[in-house]
Amino acid sequence: MSGAEAPRAVLSPVRPPPAPPVPYRFPRFEISSLENGLRVIVAPVHKLPVVTALLLVDAGASTEPAGRDGVANLTARGLLEGTMRRSGNELTEHFERLGAGVFAGADWDSADVGVTVLTTHLEAALSLVGELVLEPSFPERDVARLRAERLADLLQMRTEPRGLADEMFARFVYDPVSRYARPEDGGPDTVTTLTRDDMVRFYRNRYRPHGSTLVLAGDLSVDEGLTLARRTLGRWDGRADRCAPPSDAPARTTRAVHLVYKEDAPQSELRIGHIGLPRTHPDYFPTLVMNAVLGGLFSSRINLNLREAHAYTYAAFSGFAWRRGAGPFVASTAVENDVTAQAAREVLAEIDRIRAAPVSADELSLATSYLGGVFPIKYETTDAIARALAALAAYDLPLDYFDTYRDAIRAVSVADVQRAAERHLHPEALQVVVVGDASEVKATLEAMEFGPLLEYGADGADITD
Repeated sequence: MSGAEAPRAVLSPVRPPPAPPVPYRFPRFEISSLENGLRVIVAPVHKLPVVTALLLVDAGASTEPAGRDGVANLTARGLLEGTMRRSGNELTEHFERLGAGVFAGADWDSADVGVTVLTTHLEAALSLVGELVLEPSFPERDVARLRAERLADLLQMRTEPRGLADEMFARFVYDPVSRYARPEDGGPDTVTTLTRDDMVRFYRNRYRPHGSTLVLAGDLSVDEGLTLARRTLGRWDGRADRCAPPSDAPARTTRAVHLVYKEDAPQSELRIGHIGLPRTHPDYFPTLVMNAVLGGLFSSRINLNLREAHAYTYAAFSGFAWRRGAGPFVASTAVENDVTAQAAREVLAEIDRIRAAPVSADELSLATSYLGGVFPIKYETTDAIARALAALAAYDLPLDYFDTYRDAIRAVSVADVQRAAERHLHPEALQVVVVGDASEVKATLEAMEFGPLLEYGADGADITD
């Protein structure tokens, strides 16, 4: 150019509005029941020649007998260790020959076992899954190994502040009578005592077709899915009635600070919260959006406050743990010892602020756009689709839940958000849990005057003066 300067782009200070959401429909599915009471959900998805088969059993930690904490996890994992016909090594070899990824586990509300495999190998793989569920042998040697692995995990967790903070938070929030007050997969006091007989008894009581759901998602038709279900699980019999959720009684109704001693810890693990809501609460969507603004997103108030404004931490988030019963609401982060009390104050201030005044239209738009925008991305694999349908069954969600999800998110208003904050955030009941070096954080925590300062050893024993 002849010496003339090129025109400069002018950046607008106004954020452009989001584009209209792309239409989305969750894969179609059909629900049937076999003669033995097993519910079967088939979702034909023909994009790739792959199918995920997931069997959901009402055998989660919430269904465990008193004093047998951890048996749900051991039983689910034990399914893979051998059957009446094959050893665990032989089962592993058979699944590997099929190119199948097999999984088994348990959470608070259910146990699941399943496989993802090419359509051409689905019948053989599902036959093996049926063998796992109908003919488990629970070899004594492998039971001992699984028990030892869980105990090792607990020992490691007790030495690592993050896991210790999560465990202690549940203990300090829920009444000791509640199963939710103790680790999901059991603590050392119960896991040490679990035997093969406990697993067999739990299996016989809870692993039954009436009360279970088989989900098949992928490259197959509904008729093919039902035929395979009858062929592999049709001879299964029995009924397992759904158990009531654990008690959601609080450990205390007034706020307190709980300091768990972790000598020489360079950082403090911070947890602040109280008992939350069950998954089927009618305020689920307003509460979901409210928490997205408060601490559920990277751009949330808590994270921007602690990370951007004060540089206390790399990340801080909050969330509701959704279960059949009332899981906890908790804000969590890790901070340097010398700013532990200040960080706690800022989290408490953000909880007060979202209850006291309406969120801005921009904050609401950002939260609803994100939640609605990422929703379809979650369900791009057969495994994700199968797990979504399993959740639909586990929580008795409406059949149109996935198709109406984004409309429900977009329908949440500023007033709905504030109403959810007022109803479901309880400053008077908040428990502040700190796992850190008491010599560095105790004085500043006492100065907060948030409530009584209660002190504990790393094993949870009360050492308060």
